[in-house]
Amino acid sequence: MDPSQSAPIALAERRLAWLDARQRVLAQNIAHADTPGYRPRDLPDFARLVVQGGAPGVGLARTDQRHLAAASDPRARLDRQATEAAPNGNAVSLDREALRVADTDTAHALAIGLHRRWLGLFRTALGRMQ
Repeated sequence: MDPSQSAPIALAERRLAWLDARQRVLAQNIAHADTPGYRPRDLPDFARLVVQGGAPGVGLARTDQRHLAAASDPRARLDRQATEAAPNGNAVSLDREALRVADTDTAHALAIGLHRRWLGLFRTALGRMQ
């Protein structure tokens, strides 16, 4: 049995891929904090993706170096909680984005910790030291 193919490890890897994608989307929101008319984006909840069977680690593939990279994550959707807008139409709240970045960082640390401990459990069972 390959411990890296177990259900907890696969779920942790899917969560890490989703967190990575969310961090990129949140970074774009912060980068566009002064762009007139910009509406912040966010990814759908991870729990909803797991229930629906979505694949959060899948994105657009660049099959040729001449292809342009995606300007934004295709899974990102407009943030419906962003109701207040500046006079120029920008609805990015740096406070809200900072909280989301912090939540994403905390969730990332938890997923990495679970991943390491689960693999450590197998190493211990095999008699190997970490």
